[in-house]
Amino acid sequence: MFSAFTNSLKIPELRSRIIYTLALLFVARVGAHIPLPGIDPHPLEAFFTSQGSGTGGAIMGLYNMFTGGALIKGAVCALGIMPYISASIIFQLMTAVVPSFSRLQQEGDVGRQKLTQYTRYATVLICLIQGTLLILALENPGRLFQGYNGPSLVIVGRTGFLLSSVCLLTAGTMLLMWLGEQITQRGIGNGVSLLITVGILADIPYAAQATWNLFFKPVGTGANLGLPAAALMILLFLGVTMGIIMVVQGQRKIPVQYAKRVVGNKVMGGQSSFLPLKVNYSGVMPVIFASAILLFPQQIFHMIGAAWNFPRLSDLADNLVRGHWTYYLSYGLLILFFSYFWVSVMFKPIQIADDLKKYGGYIPGVRPGEPTAQFLDFVMTRLTLAGAIFLTVIAVMPDVLLFEWNVPARVAYFFGGTGMLITVGVILDTMRQIETFLLQRHYDGFLKKGRVRARSDMRQGMTGDALSTEALMKLVYPVVILLLIGLGAALIQWVRSK
Repeated sequence: MFSAFTNSLKIPELRSRIIYTLALLFVARVGAHIPLPGIDPHPLEAFFTSQGSGTGGAIMGLYNMFTGGALIKGAVCALGIMPYISASIIFQLMTAVVPSFSRLQQEGDVGRQKLTQYTRYATVLICLIQGTLLILALENPGRLFQGYNGPSLVIVGRTGFLLSSVCLLTAGTMLLMWLGEQITQRGIGNGVSLLITVGILADIPYAAQATWNLFFKPVGTGANLGLPAAALMILLFLGVTMGIIMVVQGQRKIPVQYAKRVVGNKVMGGQSSFLPLKVNYSGVMPVIFASAILLFPQQIFHMIGAAWNFPRLSDLADNLVRGHWTYYLSYGLLILFFSYFWVSVMFKPIQIADDLKKYGGYIPGVRPGEPTAQFLDFVMTRLTLAGAIFLTVIAVMPDVLLFEWNVPARVAYFFGGTGMLITVGVILDTMRQIETFLLQRHYDGFLKKGRVRARSDMRQGMTGDALSTEALMKLVYPVVILLLIGLGAALIQWVRSK
């Protein structure tokens, strides 16, 4: 693995791409630490530090994680890249229901460029709305962050501050959008995903310090958890990470056979292939949607119950918060619903069946046309159920550590949840792209041993051990990278404390 890192720096093009990506990520992190003119973020930062949880409300904690802590700092990039992602999701869903957008998507590069331009315009509109609401909320932070009773964060006049801050917030988001596009085009790819991942990983030094204090508390400040609990948490972290990798990479390979066709003097087709159906087709979107949707009934029931003196509504609102079984039951049902909703919108079995029939392909044992579409829909329905159950377990895992084991939230959030799903998926995609560059230049990639053995053994007819080794390496290497990042951050934090 270390030779793969050194080989990646030997290729001039790949080396320039990596350096370019790191430079742009550094610019993005600088924008997350520059406060808006007229904002005093210290009371809010002190509030989050005193809580020691890094949350301050479910949806605000999630948003603050995506912005890399820029929200609680009142930074220029406090809106993060989320407005652009929201606009992208909106247009992605609209292409499935609006015929004009669907035709644009099918027009090739010209249509996709128009959709990208519309997405940018929608991003500016969302930034103006969210920026205005955020500035108004910062004048009374108690409405935005639960439990905050400190002073207002705005220390200047209202009108001029509102106009200038909304413009700066919009400019910060557009800057992040441009950085993400540049990383995708001239860097190592996955620009927007890398910006989110770096923002999530920015909390690693604080999580490492909280973990250290959890097991090595000073004398007289409480009992330590001890080495058995530390070993159990490490094993749990490795198990959760490997489980995420297995499900993110897991897919059902549907065999496809292509009939032979005579085109001129050539015989085309006659080959075997497969159609990959991912277990977790919807990714992390169901968890995000469920977290956002579940927040509103709790607030609405609480306000109605308090205003109209309905104790039962107030009790129901109290049961729809984290830590109650009704919350997790509703959470799991919403994740299940949004998983099937996303698959129903994005996965088109009829179109896939028509394409297979057009190019002379068929699934062995299944008739072409409508029976193929029904078969694909049946298989995808079962896979979606397994993926939804897995997403529910991963999403609930941090709350189990937080409420049952009293683990600090900054530590618990690295044992599952939305951030862990995004981090592992983006790291796997980035490693795969770098490995593609290495293999093109005749270098062994990150999965060197498993890949080489698999090729040689397949030529000799022995594939079992090689494939198992490759699968094992796919699980181990991302875990090792995450552990190295965490240990490095912990070492830096320890040196600073000394």
